[in-house]
Amino acid sequence: MKFARIAFLLLFAVTPLLAQTGSDGPADEKAQKTYKEAFEYLKKHNIEAALDDFKKADKQNGGHCLGCQKNMIRYALELSDWKTAESTAEEMVTEAQGDKDTVLAHYQFGVLLIREGMEKHKDELFSRAHDELSKALSTGANFPDALYADGQALAQLKQDDAAKAQFEKFVAMRPPENPQRQRALRYISQPELVRARLAPPFSVTTLEGKRVSLDDLQGKVVLLDFWATWCGPCREALPHMRSIAKNFEGQPLVILSVSLDGDEQKWKDFVAKNEMTWMQYRDGSFTGSIAKMFGVHAIPHTFTIDADGVLQDERIGDASIEGKLKKLVARARELQTVEKAGQ
Repeated sequence: MKFARIAFLLLFAVTPLLAQTGSDGPADEKAQKTYKEAFEYLKKHNIEAALDDFKKADKQNGGHCLGCQKNMIRYALELSDWKTAESTAEEMVTEAQGDKDTVLAHYQFGVLLIREGMEKHKDELFSRAHDELSKALSTGANFPDALYADGQALAQLKQDDAAKAQFEKFVAMRPPENPQRQRALRYISQPELVRARLAPPFSVTTLEGKRVSLDDLQGKVVLLDFWATWCGPCREALPHMRSIAKNFEGQPLVILSVSLDGDEQKWKDFVAKNEMTWMQYRDGSFTGSIAKMFGVHAIPHTFTIDADGVLQDERIGDASIEGKLKKLVARARELQTVEKAGQ
């Protein structure tokens, strides 16, 4: 299972700095044409060709195309092209003008190094990330995103007290209902969870109007089911999902089906007609916030999250997951028993 991409998306969940378009594109006419071609490649899901064109556009613009550089980092990360990502991030730090751009450049470089550290399992990369984030915070001390990322870097280095201090500062800057704040509170009490790579924090309002966040479900196994009414294999898998809901009823398991339907009424009618009595949420498309957070590109697609919030399983298609769920639910029960005994 490859959860590194999800961990990367989690790091960028706070502030989407890597915008694809905007006023920071190239000024040179040839570079503009190449830059536009890069986005055409992206529409065709040809990331390699798009990355090559972003590099070319930046070069045509004399190496001063911020939009090119942001996208070079974004898609180099998609391809695990660490050499391109790092060299581009260093270039952005060097060219940054003014406090705001400098803070953002160091922050972005720091997040990149955390992602690389997670994938390569090298403490040296987390140390470098901490250095970059410290530089960001030396100028922008009240930048909550940098505090959160620095807490993660420090926790990866097992400097748990220092990590807690950064998370505490972050918590003080965010409202109680903020999912990232809820996650930071968990990290404060258990910084080792950073090293376990928890599932991305999210908060949704279900079809019945109930507000639910992932961290509210701590102590329960969570099965995320991405689907859509227009998806044939999803409809075929529905009896299986209904069976799971019935067989695990009353146990510490929560099923949350996340629909990628664009038509809200069609989704509601389908859910009612097919008696989908478990929690339902409509994300709207593959570009919906939850689908993007989990890197969903094909459905049906399920993620199994244990009672601690750690990603344990990922399946595409109608796969047999009951065995895994039984083990995780049994452990959730044990944790509940221990918790009750300690009260």
